Amino acid sequence: MTRGEPATEIPVSLDRGAGTPLAVQLADALRAAAVDGLLRAGDRLPATRRLAAHLGVSRTVTTAAYEQLHAEGWLTGRHGSGTYVTTSPPSGAAQETTVDAAEPEVGELVDLTPGAPWSEGIDRAAWRRAWRAAAEVPPMTRPRRAGLPEYRAAVAEHLLRHRGLAVPRAHEVDSPVIATAGTTAGLVETVRAVLRPGDVVAVEEPGYQRAVSALLAAGLRVVPAPVDGDGLLVDRVPAGVRAVYCSPAHQYPLGGRLPAARRVALVERARHDGFLVIEDDYDGELRYDVAPLPLLAALAPEHVVHLGTTSKILTPTLGVGWMVAPGSVRRAVLDARDRSGVGPAAAGQRVLVELARHGDLGRHLRRTRREFARRRGALVEAFTSAGLPVLGDEAGAHLVLPLPSAAEEQRVIGSARRAGLALDGLGRHHQGPAGHYGIALGYAACSPRELASAIPVLTHLVARAW
Repeated sequence: MTRGEPATEIPVSLDRGAGTPLAVQLADALRAAAVDGLLRAGDRLPATRRLAAHLGVSRTVTTAAYEQLHAEGWLTGRHGSGTYVTTSPPSGAAQETTVDAAEPEVGELVDLTPGAPWSEGIDRAAWRRAWRAAAEVPPMTRPRRAGLPEYRAAVAEHLLRHRGLAVPRAHEVDSPVIATAGTTAGLVETVRAVLRPGDVVAVEEPGYQRAVSALLAAGLRVVPAPVDGDGLLVDRVPAGVRAVYCSPAHQYPLGGRLPAARRVALVERARHDGFLVIEDDYDGELRYDVAPLPLLAALAPEHVVHLGTTSKILTPTLGVGWMVAPGSVRRAVLDARDRSGVGPAAAGQRVLVELARHGDLGRHLRRTRREFARRRGALVEAFTSAGLPVLGDEAGAHLVLPLPSAAEEQRVIGSARRAGLALDGLGRHHQGPAGHYGIALGYAACSPRELASAIPVLTHLVARAW
């Protein structure tokens, strides 16, 4: 090997049948090669992608090995040049270095951010059948502002079966179910119909920042309502609010479940103070440990607007959701639709009706719950075995890996990106100064193979922070 050229002929043998992760095997082999003199100080190693191709492994394997040896001081990175063997570990704390000169493009990243459904798990035959059946219905002449009656009936059945919420069927007079274009669209319609510019709305902190942006765009004042590991702290909701927006079934992003006592306290306070509770149930169907607690809409239907969506349980392709609201709110929303001519599209409604009619929606949810339970179990086992804390209930499609500081959060996100992994930090989910740091780790958008390859990289990166 000529000095300055990358060492492609590295004496490495990886055993895929061994219990030791491939990244650990590779790091051990490179360390041994340096100790034995097969790799010398100043030798340049190949880029992680090139070495991965040479060894026939995922790039996450080679990146994790390089990161470990960087931390130990066996390797050093030179910006724009590459990764080199060094003579001895540097003194003091290991410095962050660039493994490759160029970061991967967005399209090359493994998506480990939350908010995505398991769309790859949708039965393609059922999907095609639903679209064909939806296309057999004659085109509409005039829109149905509240949504198609058959869609509203399907949602009512879905809520009863999967969320335990009993609502009148759509063919009954003044059904509380209306179609929406999703939870954020339902939120916007609700506040524009029943609140006035300048009204105060409390939102969980940390919480869903897209909802915060939507509320601000509607001219409302948004104040933070603190949460802990169990969700909203009801006694910390500021006085004088006109509405409280929350996600009690699976708090976003920390992942807690609002206890029964706090649910009762919240609706009692709503009755006493006269505010509206907007319940975002974005993935409440995806609980796989115990039965979900009753919805706030079941406890106080006269004070709660319940919002649901197909974008987290199926796919955003359909572009539909639902709202279950008190009569005054529902009438205000429908009046606003009549004045503006705005309403949810019918195509996605018809497809959901067909998926529900043949039982495909229920089967998909059962498969999804089993798959997510497996994925979450593998992640939790790996992280807890490494002594790392994990937050979040056994539900939905994300968990949280706490970190001690904003700097560590950014370090992990940046290092993961260089390793080909897209992560989301808790810091950006705050309205004001961040009080929680960590990684909100989604496990729905990636494949099982990608997730398995990412686990050792994530474990190593997060473990370095503690």
